[in-house]
Amino acid sequence: MNGFARHIAACNNMPAQHGRVPFRIAGQTVGLLDADLARWLAYRPREFHFDSEGIALPAGLRTVAQRDRVLANTVRELEKAGYLRHRDEPFDVRASADGPVLAHLDRGAIPAFGVLAQGVHLNGLVRRADGLHLWIGKRSPTKAVAPGQWDNLVAGGTPSGLDAVGTLAKEAEEEAGLPVALVRQARQVARLSYNMLEEKGRLRRDILHVFDLDVPEDFVPAPHDDEVEHFELWPARRVLELVRDTDSVKFNVNLVLIDLFLREGLIDPDGAEGRELRRALDEGGGH
Repeated sequence: MNGFARHIAACNNMPAQHGRVPFRIAGQTVGLLDADLARWLAYRPREFHFDSEGIALPAGLRTVAQRDRVLANTVRELEKAGYLRHRDEPFDVRASADGPVLAHLDRGAIPAFGVLAQGVHLNGLVRRADGLHLWIGKRSPTKAVAPGQWDNLVAGGTPSGLDAVGTLAKEAEEEAGLPVALVRQARQVARLSYNMLEEKGRLRRDILHVFDLDVPEDFVPAPHDDEVEHFELWPARRVLELVRDTDSVKFNVNLVLIDLFLREGLIDPDGAEGRELRRALDEGGGH
């Protein structure tokens, strides 16, 4: 497996026979639980019902607010048990990317419950006379996920109450100090997804809304929070080699950059490798 394909495979490492337990709300499957968490929930029959189809919130919880109370209490108990870390940031719970919001769940519990999560990634492009360049950010060494690795110019999860465009505007200001007028010029260019099994039974079922932004040559992004240490402007070919030859780029950012390399012709999209990479990206998590 070549250097690019291995990153796509690493983000889609859930076996076909994954053996996970469906988690349902209002008759719709919204999550996939590992056996340990399923057992933990099964011992709480007042809050969770176990049947041949998996585990579900009680049908009597008809409103989002009622479901949220049960899930919030459960997350607090799971944190006390050392199973997860509460992030104090609610995410929407949906059966599909564009489906109705059935409940809200703290971001720290999303992978434990195997619930779909959505986020945005922004490629910062500088088209100079000597070729395409990309802004990339060095993640803080204190980040819980992928500390010290390379990231896109802007990236972040979509919290409750925001769509992809709203999330991009929020994250662009917080992470890189991008002016609102400049962010409005970003183009939505792709939607990628993956199913990634992590340690301790966590499952990332993520959907990435990808944007491209042509950044003026005289603009230099600056970190406005503690998420990024600094930004660097690299020739696109150097970024390609970084992705192909190393593991120093955050796992899902590799997918965003491979998609960019294909669209910009840095990887021949019509060659055998390019067609295979495009197929793997498009199939992804199937969300």
